[in-house]
Parts: sequence; structure tokens; C-alpha cells
Amino acid sequence: MKKHLGWIIPAIIVVIIIFWGIGGYNGMVSLDEGVQNKWADVETQYQRRADLIPNLVNTVKGYAAHESQTLENVVKARSEASSVKVDPQNITPEKLAEYQKAQSGVSSALGRLMVIVEKYPDLKANQNFLELQSQLEGTENRINTARRDFNEAAKGFNTEIRRFPKNILAGMFGFEKKAYFEAEKGAEKAPEVQF
Repeated sequence: MKKHLGWIIPAIIVVIIIFWGIGGYNGMVSLDEGVQNKWADVETQYQRRADLIPNLVNTVKGYAAHESQTLENVVKARSEASSVKVDPQNITPEKLAEYQKAQSGVSSALGRLMVIVEKYPDLKANQNFLELQSQLEGTENRINTARRDFNEAAKGFNTEIRRFPKNILAGMFGFEKKAYFEAEKGAEKAPEVQF
């Protein structure tokens, strides 16, 4: 009877370690999938904004034809932002910064477009423009929410893979830290207002 007990306890320990490893691995996979899902939400909202831009540009074009440089810059920024792709399996800080920079170019170009709109009271009263502007504002809010949700999912994932002893499993199976969206350089400074 004692001979049988000698291998039962080590076998139980091995089984417990195996189940812990399986549970830990599956937990990290679930968190990784959550990060990828939140990334897809971010891309969806940026795509929604990109889809609104041609309609907005065409509406403004009818009122402000001589502002063609600004309109071209908006279209160019949209094109550049659409060309930057990030693999959700490999979201590195460098790729995320490149993506964020391209999207900031769109935001900046749209900001300049909105300044031009102020010169055209008829355009500001145009129902189509007002609807597009409202959709664009709503989309910007959705982008901020999606980015915040992505950062929360990345934080949960990063915390899980860095805690001991799961960091051992994470290293064994190649789980790597996910990058965060960060504020743009200069965002901490108050905007300069000139009258």
C-alpha cells in the first residue's frame, strides 16, 4: 500500500500543475482575444470617420471651391491614414505610434476644414453639412471611447502576463506586452489662443 502512495502524491502534483498551466494559458488567450476585439473596435471607428470624409469634403466643395488646398489635404490625410495597417496580433509601440500619427493627420486636416467652414454661413446652415458634422462629432467620441476601451483591455492583458507565475507561461508561449494609445506630444500644454 505504501508503494502506491509514493507515486500518487507526485502524480496529483503533476496533474495540478498541468491544469494550472492549461487554465493560465487559456486565460491569456482570452485576454489576448479581448485586446484584438477592442483593436477591431478602434479600427471600425476610424473607418467610420474615413467614410464620412468624402461626403463632408463634397459638401464643403460646393460652397468653398477656392479652398481646394485644404480639401485636398483632408483627402490626402485620409488616404495616408487608411494605408497604415496594424496587425492586432503584433501591436508594437512603434506601429501604434505610426498609426496614431496617421490618424492625427486626419484630425488636424479636419480641424483646418472646420475653421474654413466658419467663413461660410450658408454652409453652416446647410442641413446635409450639419448632419455630417454631427456624425463626425459622434464618431470622434466613439473613437475616444474605443481607444480607452482598447487601453483597458491591453492593461488587463499586460497585467496578467507580467504577474508571477503566469509570466513564466507567457514567456514560454510567446505572449508579449501590448502597446497603449498615448496622448500626442504637446497635448499636456494648454492650446495657444490668439484674438
